Amino acid sequence: MKLIVTGPNDKVGEASYKIECPLAPASFEGGLPAWYRHMKWWMVQGRVVEGYRVASSPSKEYPYGALERQRPIFKARGLDLEGFFNGTLNIDIRPRTFELIRPEFTFREVEWTDLHPPEHFSFSRCGVVYRGIEYEGWVYYPHPETKLRHFQNPSLLEVIAMPIPGIGYGEQVTVKLNPRELIIH
Repeated sequence: MKLIVTGPNDKVGEASYKIECPLAPASFEGGLPAWYRHMKWWMVQGRVVEGYRVASSPSKEYPYGALERQRPIFKARGLDLEGFFNGTLNIDIRPRTFELIRPEFTFREVEWTDLHPPEHFSFSRCGVVYRGIEYEGWVYYPHPETKLRHFQNPSLLEVIAMPIPGIGYGEQVTVKLNPRELIIH
């Protein structure tokens, strides 16, 4: 599949990727709906870095993985993350930063733990390209104004993605971001 993408200043580039989307209905050519295949995306280079390690497993702050507790709440509110990895990829896009402007989903007052007040979360559909293969994902954005325990670096994208074999800290990836929902600075 050949994708035509635009980036800042509408510069056009071409890239060929294999698309991995095991949960999409078989009726979609290439596994993805037409609007996804034909949309112009921001393509941003980044590096996988270690995060706070609270999303995927118990930590000194939480006796459980945060996503393990959050996923059923997100599903009840309309976002089903079934099949996605139960953790986040932390992707450093320095020197760039990002700003969510119209995310596909925003969930307010999510009470997922009794250890602190409810939080707000937003999600924007994305893709992660690793070793030439694109994996479906969501930018996961715990709103900093309600996430009191951790500083949120504006150059760090947290992504919930389909399982990506072999990925690890220090790996370079390309992230496809929806320019209707997110601005890259």
